[in-house]
Amino acid sequence: MLDTVPPERLLARADLCARWAGLALGVAVVQACAALGGDDMAMPFVSAVTAFGLCAVGGVLLGDSLTPAPREAVRTAALAPRRVRDHVPPRMAPLLVFQAACVVLLLSVGAAVADPDRAGRAGRTLAVTCAVGPTRHLGPWPGLYYATPVLASLTLGTAACFWSLRRIAHRPGENQRRHDRSWAITAAWGLLVSSQLLLVLGMIGRVLFYSRCAGMLGNVTALVIYPLGLVSLFTLGWCVFTIVVPRAVDDE
Repeated sequence: MLDTVPPERLLARADLCARWAGLALGVAVVQACAALGGDDMAMPFVSAVTAFGLCAVGGVLLGDSLTPAPREAVRTAALAPRRVRDHVPPRMAPLLVFQAACVVLLLSVGAAVADPDRAGRAGRTLAVTCAVGPTRHLGPWPGLYYATPVLASLTLGTAACFWSLRRIAHRPGENQRRHDRSWAITAAWGLLVSSQLLLVLGMIGRVLFYSRCAGMLGNVTALVIYPLGLVSLFTLGWCVFTIVVPRAVDDE
């Protein structure tokens, strides 16, 4: 007699395969972006990070769409409405929202103080003038040129993930399954946010490293971006681990 696999197990495997496929597609896109040439070596890197995050989000959302809601009647015992914040990670979700706010803030400040490069292209460098010596244009700087694709992808990913979280919170099914899928979607969005924050912090850190007259402002900025970079690395690892396992990791 042949063994049969339950439909629930098949759907769980399809969900996991979709998550892995999204990450694998992201890695392939990163390699393709790295092979692009041109006079601007920073934009392919920005495109690679942005595409990897979007591919991860797409894989998780695809896996969720492959698992339909149960058709049997679901008994309800409470009148309280379901809320999205009751299903997302209680500790990591606020940290990821904070990092998303940092991305928007840093890109806004970077766009405000950015200067054109030597070729006159706006939003790519930061003009640094020391007490002795000519003005230097240091880059890549997170000005409007690099901030536009980052903010566009962040807006798109946030809207898609929030819509999916609302869909999961209000559809029938087991409460544990809603939590697991909400955690996976939150992790996918967090991967997009954390990778973009690391990208922006890397740009700022590189400019500070090559600037020899940053002064007190540069020291204060370094004290802020380096710890924030470590936190982003931690959340990035948590997000990747939460995506690749069938169940979300409990942080309670």
